[in-house]
Amino acid sequence: MRSVYAKILIWAFLTLTISMVLFFFISREIELRMGAGAVFHTTLELELAQTRALYETGGSTAAAEFLNRVNRSMGWRCIVLDSVNRDVTSGKDRTDLRTLLKGEWDHPVGIPGGIAVGIQSSDRRYALVVQAPFSFDPWTTLPYYGLILLTLAALCWPMAYHIYSPLRSLARTFDRFGHGDLAIRQQSRRRDEIGDLARSFDRMADRIATLLTAERRLLQDVSHELRSPLARLSFATALLNTEPNREKGKERIGKEVGRLTTLVNALLEMTRAEGDPASRERKEVPLDQLIRDVVEDCAVEATGHSCNLVLNIQDKIAVSGDEELLRRAIENIIRNAIRYSPAGETINVQLSAAAGAAKIEVRDRGPGVPENRLSQIFEPFFRVDDSRNSATGGVGLGLSIAMRAVKLHNGTIEAKNVTPGLLVTIELPA
Repeated sequence: MRSVYAKILIWAFLTLTISMVLFFFISREIELRMGAGAVFHTTLELELAQTRALYETGGSTAAAEFLNRVNRSMGWRCIVLDSVNRDVTSGKDRTDLRTLLKGEWDHPVGIPGGIAVGIQSSDRRYALVVQAPFSFDPWTTLPYYGLILLTLAALCWPMAYHIYSPLRSLARTFDRFGHGDLAIRQQSRRRDEIGDLARSFDRMADRIATLLTAERRLLQDVSHELRSPLARLSFATALLNTEPNREKGKERIGKEVGRLTTLVNALLEMTRAEGDPASRERKEVPLDQLIRDVVEDCAVEATGHSCNLVLNIQDKIAVSGDEELLRRAIENIIRNAIRYSPAGETINVQLSAAAGAAKIEVRDRGPGVPENRLSQIFEPFFRVDDSRNSATGGVGLGLSIAMRAVKLHNGTIEAKNVTPGLLVTIELPA
């Protein structure tokens, strides 16, 4: 059962049902102690019938002897009346008894020190009035009510613990996470709303931990990337005042400034790709025309690397999104393929439709990526060459920017090694 509300409702219903059963049995016990019920009524009927038979056959004396024996054995005071309210044993008028019962037969009436109850014969000729002592001690029923309270407590405690325990555990988890323990998770197996809350926290904690870890790593990587060009820039500036060939120093400064500019622009582009989706204007983008434009722009760079770009558009497809972000994503992937493509090789760019999605494939014929590092190529500043030498590639943000742009459009991006080269596949909702 997945609903806490349903659990509480059903548990309360069961508790009420069990309580009602217990009250029923307690009421029956009290009723028997009071001397009421079918057995008591049958006894009175038999007593009336026996008294009547003795009176009609043996007179008042026989009836009186029988009633005296009953009174002694039962502790009652039994009086039998005839049709005109006279006591059959003494002949006294006992209209007062009918007045006492208020004309109600078979219903007990309270009297000082006990109860009075009367029954009539079927032909209404005789009536029996019994005055019985009765004292109800509430302390005698206290154990029964104590049993009810203990039963209710035993039924309610497991349910209360069932709800309270995971909430308390969740509160402790929240507190530890708030104090910096980013690895803490609830890992609840419950299938109700409390379990949903715990799993929502785990997902939130995963996202926050990932973002904080990525932010720290990005800060470290940015610091590392900026340190080298800034150091070389400082060194080039110092040489500018001492070196006789000032043009060489200026050229070195210009080169380092260009690298810093490229890095800052890439960081700004990545920040834009991670911006608020709601603040970005979305429109219908003809993907086939966009890819043609990107391939045309990259053709000059491909020619400079002595490689060829081959475009294959199988379908005309439009997507909803930010045209500039999509352009930058596709362009970064194609330029990455150009950078690692051997001279004289071909880079294939293909657009097709697949199951309601636009599928873009970019394949180069370069060295590929080690299998154990394929999952890292979309991370910021990742390079297959661990030396961080920018001569082997860009600043390591191109594929990271592409991944963020694709995710922003609810798409997927993946890379895999083919023989030879690397195949990058993007799928976007068409």
